[in-house]
Amino acid sequence: MFYIGELREGERINEIYLCKQKQTALTKAGKPYESMILQDKTGTIDAKVWDPSSQGIEDCDALDYVNVVADVTSFQGTLQLNIKRLRKASEGEYDPKDYLPVSERSIDEMYEELTGYVKKLNNPYLKKLAGELFLEDATFAKKFKFHSAAKSVHHGFVGGLLEHTLSVTKLCDFFADCYPLLNRDLLVTAALFHDIGKLEELSVFPENDYTDEGQLLGHIAMGMEIVGLRIRAIEGFPRKLANELKHCILAHHGELEYGSPKKPAIPEAVALNFADNMDAKMETMKELFANVPVGNTDWQGFNRLFESNLRRSSDS
Repeated sequence: MFYIGELREGERINEIYLCKQKQTALTKAGKPYESMILQDKTGTIDAKVWDPSSQGIEDCDALDYVNVVADVTSFQGTLQLNIKRLRKASEGEYDPKDYLPVSERSIDEMYEELTGYVKKLNNPYLKKLAGELFLEDATFAKKFKFHSAAKSVHHGFVGGLLEHTLSVTKLCDFFADCYPLLNRDLLVTAALFHDIGKLEELSVFPENDYTDEGQLLGHIAMGMEIVGLRIRAIEGFPRKLANELKHCILAHHGELEYGSPKKPAIPEAVALNFADNMDAKMETMKELFANVPVGNTDWQGFNRLFESNLRRSSDS
């Protein structure tokens, strides 16, 4: 199989990919064509059917697995497929796991490491809150392991939510070592739950797109609601502690213009914001340079997230 990450300009391929998106557009001359985004576990590629009515082009929809015969071309420095033949693939012709982007790390090992932080919590209320989901709820664990952390930008792959949550939790635990001002149990619990709303904001793979609720509410509000409902089911949960935890979730994007309903007002919220921002940006860097050969220090162009032109460092 020719994975998307292995394609090179000038090749002719005959492969099956997942059709992630499909839309009809018009050329400058007013002629209709099909624009598609195809996907496998190594990434995505833009594809075009310039003459949808030609022989050998069968109809398909988004989220179908499609067999394509295509030429690998380049447009404005980016690889693209010029599709010559297209048909919907039948079950048995493909293995879905080859078509979903997945974490490079072992998902089970990451989850075991994450639950280790739950087990080390000392506050009985926070430990019960986290334990009921991460340790005792098998359905939740399965969903959390499989989910992505984003539609795009960073950690947009199977296991992405887990990988991001683990990294943020590890950073927060480190911050608690560095700064005794921080309440470790509160900060670690906030890290565990900070993106839990993404379980409802984003649909599962292969769609991995915003749900109606996600569009209307967003993962921050949804996450606070999930945590609030869980807290109310725990008898005697201290009200001040509950509000501090919910505040950390509400404020973890740091700024109102970045989607946080509140700016950080307690030390743990500040630390969580820094940890979340650091991991998101470092993963974005990693994904940006994934296809740039080591030793290549050419400038890669302006990046919207960083608002800067970026390149690899000379010894990376």
